Amino acid sequence: MISSTIADLCIFILTWNVGTHTPKDRPLSSLLALNGTTNCPDNRMPDLYVIGMQEVNTKPSKQVLNLFQDDAWVLKIAGYLTEYEYVKVDSKQLQGILITLFAQRQHIPHIKDIETEETRTGLGGLWGNKGAVSIRLSLYGTGVSFVCAHLAAHDDKLSERIEDYHQIVDNHKYPTKGYRTIFDHDFVFWFGDLNFRLSGDMSAWDVRADVEQGKFAELLKLDQLVLLRESGNAFSLLEEQLPNFAPTFKFIEGTNDYDLKRRPAWCDRILHRVQHDRYPAITLSVNQLSYSSNMDYTLSDHKPVSAVFMYKIEASNITDEEVYELTHGSASTVPNLFNADLEEFHW
Repeated sequence: MISSTIADLCIFILTWNVGTHTPKDRPLSSLLALNGTTNCPDNRMPDLYVIGMQEVNTKPSKQVLNLFQDDAWVLKIAGYLTEYEYVKVDSKQLQGILITLFAQRQHIPHIKDIETEETRTGLGGLWGNKGAVSIRLSLYGTGVSFVCAHLAAHDDKLSERIEDYHQIVDNHKYPTKGYRTIFDHDFVFWFGDLNFRLSGDMSAWDVRADVEQGKFAELLKLDQLVLLRESGNAFSLLEEQLPNFAPTFKFIEGTNDYDLKRRPAWCDRILHRVQHDRYPAITLSVNQLSYSSNMDYTLSDHKPVSAVFMYKIEASNITDEEVYELTHGSASTVPNLFNADLEEFHW
C-alpha cells in the first residue's frame, strides 16, 4: 500500500476587462508574471495559465476575422508563452467575453475530455455582452471547470447580477459523464468582471479616501459579493481570499487615478471551490498562494487581477494500479484528442 502525490500543479489565473482595447505593441511580461514573480513554489513557471478577458474588441469586421483565427489578445499572449514551451489547450469567446487555457507541454497527456460552454445573460439571455464562457477538462483524472463571467453593471443592478449568476449555473451543461454542470466538478475556478459594488451610500470621494488610507477590510464589509456569499444568495458554494489590494474599478484610462464618476469597487474577482473528500481513496486540495492587482497597466478603466493556486491530488492506501485507475481511468471517458504538435499560432 502506498501514499503518493498524483499531481501538484501551479495554476496562474488572470482576469482583465480590457475596455475594447487591443494589445498592439504593449509588453505583457508583467501581466503574465514572466519577470521572475510567478508566486509559484521556488518561483517556477506555472503549470497552467488560464486567461479570462472581458470587453475584448467585437467590431463586426473583427468578429468576421475571428472566425478564422484567434483573438489578438490570444495571439499576443501565445507569442509570449510559446517561448516557454506552453501550448494552447482551448479557447472560447462569447462576443467580448474570452477564456483561454495554456498548459506546459508535459501535462498534455494528462488532459482529456476538453469541453467549452457559454451562457448569454444580456437582454434576458438574448445577447452575449454579458454572461459567461467556460472550459472544463479532466486534469490528471479530476474534473475541473474554469468559468469566466461578465455580470450586469452599475450600483443598482445587484438583483440582475444575482440572476446572471443563477442563469449561468442553470444553463451551463457539459456532455462529459459525471460532470454535467459547473458544480459537479471536483474543482471550480470562477473569475471575471463580476461587477459587484459597495452597498450603502458612501460617496466616491469618501471611498477613495478610505482606499488611500488602506482601509480595505472596512470597505469589504460593504462589498456586495462578500455579503451575498454570507447570505447564501449567490456564490456561496465558492470561496474567496479577501482582496488585499485597492479596488480595481473605475480608473481614468491611461492613469492610476480613480474616475469618480463611479465609486471605486472590487469588480474583478477570482473565486474557487474544491470537493475535498469526494472520493474515499483520494484527497483533493487547493492552496491559494497569491491574489493581486497589477497597477502597471493603465489601458482600460479596470486593473488586471491575478491569483496563483496549487492544485493537489493525493492518493493513500491504494496500489499503483488502483491509483492509475481512479485518477486516469474512471474520470476520463473520452480519449485525449488534443495533439500539441498540431497547435500553431498565426500572426
